[in-house]
Amino acid sequence: MGIKSYKPTSAGMRHRTVPTFDEITKTTPEKSLIEALRKSGGRNNKGRVTAFCRGGGHKRFYRILDFHRDKHGIPARVMAIEYDPNRSARIALLFYADGEKRYILAPEGLKVGETLLSGLEVEVKVGNALPLANIPLGISVHNVELAAGKGGQMARAAGTQVVLAAKENGMAHLKLPSGEVRLVREQCFATVGQVGNLDHENVSYGKAGASRWRGRRPSVRGVATNPVDHPMGGGEGKSSGGRHPCSPWGLKAKGLKTRKKKNPSTKYIVKRRDR
Repeated sequence: MGIKSYKPTSAGMRHRTVPTFDEITKTTPEKSLIEALRKSGGRNNKGRVTAFCRGGGHKRFYRILDFHRDKHGIPARVMAIEYDPNRSARIALLFYADGEKRYILAPEGLKVGETLLSGLEVEVKVGNALPLANIPLGISVHNVELAAGKGGQMARAAGTQVVLAAKENGMAHLKLPSGEVRLVREQCFATVGQVGNLDHENVSYGKAGASRWRGRRPSVRGVATNPVDHPMGGGEGKSSGGRHPCSPWGLKAKGLKTRKKKNPSTKYIVKRRDR
């Protein structure tokens, strides 16, 4: 994948960059693997806005992805690499030997025509899925399960990978992209390789409209609002807020610890993420 820039014909195009989509081999999704995607505009079931700065955006279908990789021992052929508007990663269309079709996250280096497998005793190669117990140390994986059989939950964004650092007492030590080292049971499945579309982080929208296409509405600074709307609002002239940064409901916005003291997931963290 590459990055394409434009001639500065306007202020919005001066810094705008987009992917070249060189790896895309099919432009229309598989009809049997899409469903309607309803938009909420950030509103809950009572019609109240609970997630701000959302709304609008381009209409799109949701692609049904296979995060479980539970068709063990059945070979699958990679038929296409496709664009998915719902995530930063590319997706791969698999045709299984029994006739079923499924989408998976496309790892870096996956080519059309390759054959993939999932199961307990499969080859450790890019795109294959197997338990962490059967993966050698030092191998990069993605789409990692947190609970066996629940489906991959970790390392699903473009360019992400988790490194298998150690195994001990039935637990695998995984080093996450943040620097955190976390314990996961060895029975959990993971897919070998790094998620593709590595240049996603280098794309610059260049203009506000590109965010609107993605369903992101403008965000207003707290100090720029009226006192009725935000604790940091109001003041004569350009005020700095007069207090520590906080949310519209008065909760501290910088440095406030939100992890629950009795959260059971804490015991699975060996090393905190890098600050």
